[in-house]
Amino acid sequence: MQVTRRLGRSMLNKVPEVTLVFWLIKVMSTTVGETGADYLAVHVGLGTSVTGLIMAALLAAVLAVQLRMNRYVPWVYWLTVVLVSIVGTQITDVLTDKLEISLYVSTAAFAITLAATFAIWFALERTLSIHSIVTTRRELFYWAAILFTFALGTAAGDLATEALGLGFNVGVVVFMALIAGVAAAYALGANEVLAFWIAYILTRPLGASFGDMLSQSRDYGGLGLGTIYTSLAFLAVIIALVGWLSLAGGSGRNPEASPRA
Repeated sequence: MQVTRRLGRSMLNKVPEVTLVFWLIKVMSTTVGETGADYLAVHVGLGTSVTGLIMAALLAAVLAVQLRMNRYVPWVYWLTVVLVSIVGTQITDVLTDKLEISLYVSTAAFAITLAATFAIWFALERTLSIHSIVTTRRELFYWAAILFTFALGTAAGDLATEALGLGFNVGVVVFMALIAGVAAAYALGANEVLAFWIAYILTRPLGASFGDMLSQSRDYGGLGLGTIYTSLAFLAVIIALVGWLSLAGGSGRNPEASPRA
């Protein structure tokens, strides 16, 4: 298979195929990030700051393992995504709850930061395609972008459901409609890289709103399942899907083998 050598590393593409299973795990990982972080911070009593520090340490350890791999390994990749989801949620929560920064400000700040990340990534690599994450530098840009998409998605989702008063039930419908619009635009010929990253951002508030709808009490319009049961249920499904991908032989592949996102 074709490999690329850069910064002293040779590897196969480190990102999975973008399929229905990819999006299912992505949405559920955002739900786990939302409900799991709330459970640790509120119900366990660790608080936002301590939870954030613990999850950041775990993310650093798992990301180090991910970076050492020379191909896509499903359980390592998706564990990294789940932890990035939790840390991205915690970053926004700290800014909002601890520092009392307006959701309008944090949403704008994360949007600018993400745009700057993409601009630098493209200036150095001349591509933002996830089908060519074959060097250490590209992978570092990829994970930085993923972190900022989770932080932006959290801030934008909270802005829509809380500050603008949509609520999580309406939020689920709105974000599903927006994602459907992106899918339709892509089907009609919109740029695949742009469509992918917009959809990736939107799945964060969709997953968070869906998690809130399941976990919040009936007094607030939720189903009252609680954060622990919601987190465990979605985590179990993620584990099952990742296990299936591993048994099915999900591995790194030639970036030229998958021309479309």
